[in-house]
Amino acid sequence: MQLPTEQYNSLLAEKTQKLRQLLAPFSAPELQVYPSAPKHYRMRAEFRVWHDGDDLYHIMFNQETRQRFRVDSFPAASLLINQMMQTLIPLLKEQDILRARLFQIDYLSTLSQQIIVSLLYHKNLTDEWKVAAQALKNQLLELGFNVQIIGRASKQKICLEHDYVDEVLPVHGRHYVYRQVENSFTQPNAGVNCKMLEWAVDCTRQSKKDLLELYCGNGNFSVALAQNFRQVLATEIAKPSVEAAQFNIAENQIDNLQIIRMSAEDFTQAMNGVREFYRLRSINLNDYDCETIFVDPPRAGLDEATVKLVQNYERILYISCNPHTLCDNLKTLTQTHRIEKAALFDQFPYTDHIETGVWLIKK
Repeated sequence: MQLPTEQYNSLLAEKTQKLRQLLAPFSAPELQVYPSAPKHYRMRAEFRVWHDGDDLYHIMFNQETRQRFRVDSFPAASLLINQMMQTLIPLLKEQDILRARLFQIDYLSTLSQQIIVSLLYHKNLTDEWKVAAQALKNQLLELGFNVQIIGRASKQKICLEHDYVDEVLPVHGRHYVYRQVENSFTQPNAGVNCKMLEWAVDCTRQSKKDLLELYCGNGNFSVALAQNFRQVLATEIAKPSVEAAQFNIAENQIDNLQIIRMSAEDFTQAMNGVREFYRLRSINLNDYDCETIFVDPPRAGLDEATVKLVQNYERILYISCNPHTLCDNLKTLTQTHRIEKAALFDQFPYTDHIETGVWLIKK
């Protein structure tokens, strides 16, 4: 599989022009554009597995024709994933119990050179499988891979050690540790993620008082942003992400960041006094004086109630994975706020996907 690297700059220019046009009605300033590395930028990859007699290999499907094609290397993925792909398949072929009924392999790698290999099966995983998988892991460790092996089947998940890797990201010269859990959301393009974090830190550098963050995930942004605020209060609903965030807070010695496990919609109800929540019993919301709010919502954007909540804050930092729902929200937000900065982060080269950041200040 090849990437059209010679077209990268022109494809990014098309995205930039498209986003400029979408933001034009809101009097947005000139876009800051943060490109990706043209290859080896993805920290995650998933492949189906094809069995052909004694042969075994990764496959992908053409999205338009649904035809399968063999993948022996994947230049979009990190070098570590490519090295693991080429090393793993011959080792799997040696063990019938590891290759039988294997239908998918997922990879999660890091800049810190740790990697998770998840093997997905259409069969029950037995103690015999576990012994063979441990032997596989030992072989990979001897070859120099810092690897975790996970087996998955219907209602089964077997971790030989643990189900996470610890990433290390440089942000303006400081290195932050981020625990990333298998099968949980993490930013796929680590290089661009570092640029996003640096941009967010720069936007909020002159901020005062406290920060409220909705949809904080594993604390990707909140851990780096904590340096700019007196206190940070962040919400996240997914339990594995909350647990990873708690680790990240402790590992990075952040002492002014509190994570609440609840949805943004529930937190909005709590802030508006609609209802009380048991999970807030140990937190006095009156102790926080948040002038800044940070949101990184799903593709659907912010719901109407959350948009109204967000408008109450002097400063809004909004990261969006869907510029169309962002613009829907901006129709309301720009009634009370102006866009001070806007940025395009090319998380997904060679696709139509656009990651956007806007920094809004109350009029």
